[in-house]
Amino acid sequence: MKFKDIIINAFHVKELRKKLFMTLLLIIIFRIGCFIPVPGLRDDAFNTLANNGMFKLYDMLSGGAFQQVSLFAMTISPYINASIIVQLLTVAIPAFERWQKEGPEGRKKLSKVTKIITLALALFQSIMMYFNIQGYTYNIFASKGEFDIFTFLIVIFSFTAGTSVLMWLGEKITETGIGNGISMIIFAGIVAGAPSAALMLYDIIAGNTLANVFVAIRIIYVVAIVAVFLAVILAVVWVESGERRIPVQYAKRVVGRKIYGGQSTNIPIKVNSSGVLPIIFAMSMLQFPATIVAFIGKSSATTGFAGFINSFSQGQGWPYIIVYALLIVGFTFFYNIVYFDPVDISNNLKKNGGFVPGLRPGAPTADYIKKASTRVTWFGAIFLAVLAVAPSLLQKIISYFNSDIASINLWFGGTTVLILVGVALETVRQLESQLLMRNYKGFLD
Repeated sequence: MKFKDIIINAFHVKELRKKLFMTLLLIIIFRIGCFIPVPGLRDDAFNTLANNGMFKLYDMLSGGAFQQVSLFAMTISPYINASIIVQLLTVAIPAFERWQKEGPEGRKKLSKVTKIITLALALFQSIMMYFNIQGYTYNIFASKGEFDIFTFLIVIFSFTAGTSVLMWLGEKITETGIGNGISMIIFAGIVAGAPSAALMLYDIIAGNTLANVFVAIRIIYVVAIVAVFLAVILAVVWVESGERRIPVQYAKRVVGRKIYGGQSTNIPIKVNSSGVLPIIFAMSMLQFPATIVAFIGKSSATTGFAGFINSFSQGQGWPYIIVYALLIVGFTFFYNIVYFDPVDISNNLKKNGGFVPGLRPGAPTADYIKKASTRVTWFGAIFLAVLAVAPSLLQKIISYFNSDIASINLWFGGTTVLILVGVALETVRQLESQLLMRNYKGFLD
């Protein structure tokens, strides 16, 4: 069954139809908010930042809201960072770990903590963003350019309020719509940039862009972009659905006159269990030094240590590409260490009478699972790193032949495709499961 068939079947179910319409309505509200300007700032205040470092990611995830200096310019990133921080703290703080195991009531407490941290991070990031734009541009204010505390408060509280609204929209989509709310907001923001990307390709072919380049070269360039984009989609789908399956056999048990166990199953270890989180973590880490430099009023520096930090954080040069890739690999392994416990899996197998064929229960099984997980994680980590740095590498290579072509910023990045494909697959799975509950045959089979 094709995708259109599952959509048609979903609209035949009243409950799913309501969820789809609610999801669409909330996404429309999100897109409307992307055009509401922040009072006190000029509409070109973020033009310089929108093409540099992590702020480029902000603009991509928000569907252009960052460059338009709108209410949702900071996107949902503070909430994502707060969620990750809370999840990591569950390992270090016993109370958080206890709440996580308490079920719905415990998750409500963790949700409150996440919201508080989100507001704190949003306020901090809005202040840092204010100093960034003050350092990069001149006369960023809509008035005469005079700084006053009232304008400062309006700007930072507007950004913080925008993040709070996005957090609420995400939770509403999760509760009353289809898919994960935060992921759907990010998905909608990226998809909103697709028309601009298509127009960019048209301008290249028509000669409005790269007018000094031969027509044949422009056509080859556009065809190469589309081909690479499709190839990356295939690669992401392949990796996202890939997993290492460790066979497990359960021993037979005789209880009274009945025999239990004896069946075979497996432990699935996903190739990319961390999704796009390592990339977001790495970009946040790389942008932090530039944020500090901006805070002390040297974000416009081009020489000295401050100039090196600004250039580095804007993705200019090989040091940024190398450090970026290494951080992605490191964060991928860190995520795997925190959320995948081979010892716990081995103990659960032992308690339930399960074992890996050819291995003794206990420590040997845990070591085997750990080695298998490490090998799979290496592949996933390198894949994420290559996806993230591929656009920068391509621009570096192309710049040796034609600097005009290399200067074009592409929407078709590996990070973009990874988010789009991941969210789309997850939403499809959720729709399929909802339909299967109502006796509709899924199309993924």
